[in-house]
Amino acid sequence: MHEVVHMAESLDRESILGWMKMRAGWRRKGRALVKEFKFSSFRNAIVFVNRVATLADDMRHHPDIDVRYDRVLLTLSTHSAQGITEKDLALAEQIDFATSAH
Repeated sequence: MHEVVHMAESLDRESILGWMKMRAGWRRKGRALVKEFKFSSFRNAIVFVNRVATLADDMRHHPDIDVRYDRVLLTLSTHSAQGITEKDLALAEQIDFATSAH
């Protein structure tokens, strides 16, 4: 049997803008969603990165992560769709939920 692979479709501008109105801190940069998180220390930034890594592995969707001492910049995009998809929005929501609980 062959596994059916569903290609994620890039969302339109209106869908992304509507979603961003409901989510603090996320912005669009080209074909990606980005958000910067600030922490009290490098160690706390790395704890956050590890939390994001767990979420990303569970969802099988991985962000670009840039760590600069006490700041972490996440960039979400679906490369196969060349843009922002429902997978990116779902991961962003999971990240926000995980960080608001701590």
